[in-house]
Amino acid sequence: MKFLRMGKEGAETPCVLDADGVERDVSSVVADFGPTTLADLTSVFDGLDLGEFPEYAGDPRIGTPISQPKNIYCVGLNYSDHAAESGLAVPDEPILFNKSSSSFCGPNAPLFYAAHMTKLDWEVELGIVIGKTAFGVGPDEAMDHVAGFTVVNDVSERAWQAERGGQWMKGKSFLNFCPTGPWLVTPDDFADVQNLGMWLDVNGERMQTGTTAKMIFDVKTIVSYMSSFMMLEEGDLICTGTPPGVGMGKKPPRYLKIGDTVELGIDGLGAQKQVVEEL
Repeated sequence: MKFLRMGKEGAETPCVLDADGVERDVSSVVADFGPTTLADLTSVFDGLDLGEFPEYAGDPRIGTPISQPKNIYCVGLNYSDHAAESGLAVPDEPILFNKSSSSFCGPNAPLFYAAHMTKLDWEVELGIVIGKTAFGVGPDEAMDHVAGFTVVNDVSERAWQAERGGQWMKGKSFLNFCPTGPWLVTPDDFADVQNLGMWLDVNGERMQTGTTAKMIFDVKTIVSYMSSFMMLEEGDLICTGTPPGVGMGKKPPRYLKIGDTVELGIDGLGAQKQVVEEL
């Protein structure tokens, strides 16, 4: 199933995309898609005919596919071809860091360019949304704790990330640095989530082309590994790394500027579009 939230920011309506691509208003059976509802979300719709729900007729804005997560986690250097692009060794264990939850925003929200930015970059990523608390789970159990998948742009300011004393979170947590959506897609929609095409364009020029088949640590491994160090909670978002083609890896490096348009997507998960605006 494909879940999405539509409407004005802060007043989104939960919707489901039916087989014909029509947004159906399902607010009569679920108040919202978020930490308090994800665990039972698919069971709510078991046996229901989506065609019986009214078509959504409100504000056409697409919001984040879930309400505000408590935590946003990221996995660095998780694509073998991106590690090669960066000139770095393939890690023996997942590299983990955080994005501030305040960076979370809708898939088509603007990217903000502040006066003290110099190296604003892009990263198309597969996002995992946790649907059930995971603590100390094995790889074979991991998918039982996943509500679904989504598209994330792990926006990064590389000077802040690499030139401000370490701690990648500094370059990952600015406002609107985590566009998410348009959809939350349940695992049963995919024959193999580890074989999805990914892409990102800047001003119509293809920058990133990749596949989740190149992930060093797959979804099951990431969820299991992280749950050995922490409790993953309902609604937590995990950004799983990016394929090659980021601005930092270009020769010479290429970074975003005010007025640039970024478009990105993943097979089966939809697409995003952002414009860089001066803050």
